[in-house]
Amino acid sequence: MFTTKVREVALRAEPYLYATLRIVAGAMFAFHGAQKILGWHSHFMPPFGSQLWVGGLIELVGGTLIALGLLTRPAAFLVAGQMAVAYFQFHWKFALAGGMWLPGVNQGELAVVYCFLFLFIAAHGSGIAALGNRLRRNAA
Repeated sequence: MFTTKVREVALRAEPYLYATLRIVAGAMFAFHGAQKILGWHSHFMPPFGSQLWVGGLIELVGGTLIALGLLTRPAAFLVAGQMAVAYFQFHWKFALAGGMWLPGVNQGELAVVYCFLFLFIAAHGSGIAALGNRLRRNAA
C-alpha cells in the first residue's frame, strides 16, 4: 500500500522534477561559460579563440539552450561530448600512475557527472516547461 502511494506520487512529480533538473543543470552550465566568456565572478578569461574560450562559448550557449528547452537534444549531446573531452584532456590526461584515472583523484567528478547528465537529457528530450514546446504549438 505505502509503496503504491509513493510510486503514484513519484510518477506525478517526475515531469516537473525532470524539468527542474534540466533548467538548473543548464543554468549552472551556462554560468560556467559566462565565467569564461564574460568574466563573471572570475579572475580568469581565456584568450579569444583558444580551446578554453571555445569551450566557454559552448558552455554558455549550450547551457542556455538546455535551460530554456530549445534544441535540447542536440545542445545536450554537444555539451556531453565537450565534458568527455574536458575529462580526458584536462583531468585524466591519460595518466595511470597514482590512480590519476579516478575522477576523485584528478578532480574530474563534475565533468563526468555533467557528461552523463547531459547524455541523459539528450536521450530524454526537453520535457515540460520548455520554450521549444511552446514554439512548436504556436507554429502548428
